[in-house]
Amino acid sequence: MDEVEIEIGSVDETEALGAVLAGLLRPGDVVGLAGDLGAGKTTLAAAVARGLGVPSDSPITSPTFAIVHEHAGSVPVYHLDLYRLYEPAELYDLGVWEYYDGDGVCLVEWCDRFDDLWPEDALVITLELGAGEARTIRLEGAGRGAELVSRIAAERVEDR
Repeated sequence: MDEVEIEIGSVDETEALGAVLAGLLRPGDVVGLAGDLGAGKTTLAAAVARGLGVPSDSPITSPTFAIVHEHAGSVPVYHLDLYRLYEPAELYDLGVWEYYDGDGVCLVEWCDRFDDLWPEDALVITLELGAGEARTIRLEGAGRGAELVSRIAAERVEDR
């Protein structure tokens, strides 16, 4: 499993990371977003979705109560939120594996609630609160997720 930590200081930097990530994603990729309430999971998901061509007039909000929001972009974007789920059976009832194995990109908030049922080759991004808008962002993954970690780290180094 590959892992990298990134320190960011603003919402703009979170959105820039989302744009970089969007440029690397392809259909079938699954990205998990973990972290406390208010850490920026939805902000990052929105930036990725915009980078994948979801139009600016299409609101990107946390699907906490709907569980899944589907967005049309250059590839379909499936934005899931597992916060209100309590039992693994609920994942099966929702058919999350159809999304994970589908033709779009999955962005899954609160993925750590069911990490024992998480796809092996997904990317997991954990956002940790800092002072003000500062965040520590940890990216980790195996297989395709590890490839994304390496490419994001390389992109960020090249940008500096």
